[in-house]
Amino acid sequence: MQFTPLDIQQQQFKISFRGFDVREVDAFLEQIADTFKSLQSNNISLQDEISRLKLENKGYRQREETFKRALLNSQKVLDHMKKNAQKSAELIIADAEVKAEKLLNRAHSRLAQLHEDIAELKRQRIQIEIQVRSILENHTKFLDLGKEETEVLDQEDAKLKILKQPKESGE
Repeated sequence: MQFTPLDIQQQQFKISFRGFDVREVDAFLEQIADTFKSLQSNNISLQDEISRLKLENKGYRQREETFKRALLNSQKVLDHMKKNAQKSAELIIADAEVKAEKLLNRAHSRLAQLHEDIAELKRQRIQIEIQVRSILENHTKFLDLGKEETEVLDQEDAKLKILKQPKESGE
């Protein structure tokens, strides 16, 4: 059974011979009722405060759970972004390696082609040198033949001059 301050104030006792002083009992009951009322009011206030704090605590826990979920989601997103960045970096590196390999192959092909071109040019130079020597030799032979013919003609001219001189003196 719960007592209220009013219950305490209105409590009546039987009066008996050699009993307690009614005024003292009434005053004491009045003090107890006031104290009880104060305690009851304090209790209600504390219960209200407890309820408010429980609600506030519940809100904080909900926020904490929300923050935990957000943190976990952020971590998952961050991990996902890291994985994607890693995959992207690997793809870029692989693409760069393929391009570098192609470029290197083209450079090797170009180098081989240049070596072939140089060898062809050397071969052509040798052929041209042979042809020029041959032409020079032929011209030298022609010049020598021409010189010999000129000498022969000069000798014949000299003979003719000699033959012509006596006829001129006899006439």
